[in-house]
Amino acid sequence: MRSKDRCDPMQKNLSISAFFPCYNDGGTIASMVALMDLSLRKLSSDYEITVIDDGSTDHSRAVLKELQSKYPSLRIILHESNQGYGGALKTGFTSASKDWIFYTDGDFQYDVSEISKLIAALADGIDVVNGFKITRSDPLHRKIIGRLYHTVMKSMFGFKIKDVDCDFRLIRKSLLEKIKLEYDSGVICVELVKKMQMAGATFAEVPVHHFYRPYGRSQFFNIKRLFRVSKDILKLWWKLRIKKNQG
Repeated sequence: MRSKDRCDPMQKNLSISAFFPCYNDGGTIASMVALMDLSLRKLSSDYEITVIDDGSTDHSRAVLKELQSKYPSLRIILHESNQGYGGALKTGFTSASKDWIFYTDGDFQYDVSEISKLIAALADGIDVVNGFKITRSDPLHRKIIGRLYHTVMKSMFGFKIKDVDCDFRLIRKSLLEKIKLEYDSGVICVELVKKMQMAGATFAEVPVHHFYRPYGRSQFFNIKRLFRVSKDILKLWWKLRIKKNQG
């Protein structure tokens, strides 16, 4: 029997904005939009899908133009220059018009149809449903770095969720309106989760599948970017954990 406090999306007419940041994801973005539209049509009568193209240099924009003629629910926002992962997320959050905001990356390492799992976990008082990877389908060195990264972040920022690095989230829009996101780099994920936690958000967590990247390559794992992210994390830690406590 269904728990009384579970949300039936169709009965409650759950209002959802789903968006994907896209940077050179021309080989995956069409499948993601198609599957997202198919999934949301089963779950809600009030939804929109947005792709934020963050200055792609491959054929992503040509693909998106074709998709827009087939999917009335699809909006495309173009960044003329690359603004970084955080910049794309901030655009997605501020442009969303529905009550709940779902996002995941445009590289198809997550099965977007599993948004149904996030919706099924909604209950009264829940502000965020966060996915966590059942297993990480990446090369060994990335698994090791990922595990180390999560352990360090949990220690530095006092995270209570299982997987801060899992960009498969459903968030109440009114919660996002209470916080200000500043970073344009991948550090925004740490900033987002920490600031939602500081705002008193109640989290639910569900296991989701993670797959090998089928197209392109990660923009995160290079020395220059890792150095910038490390510097930004230290700044964020000082501001949110040390300076805040001193004040």
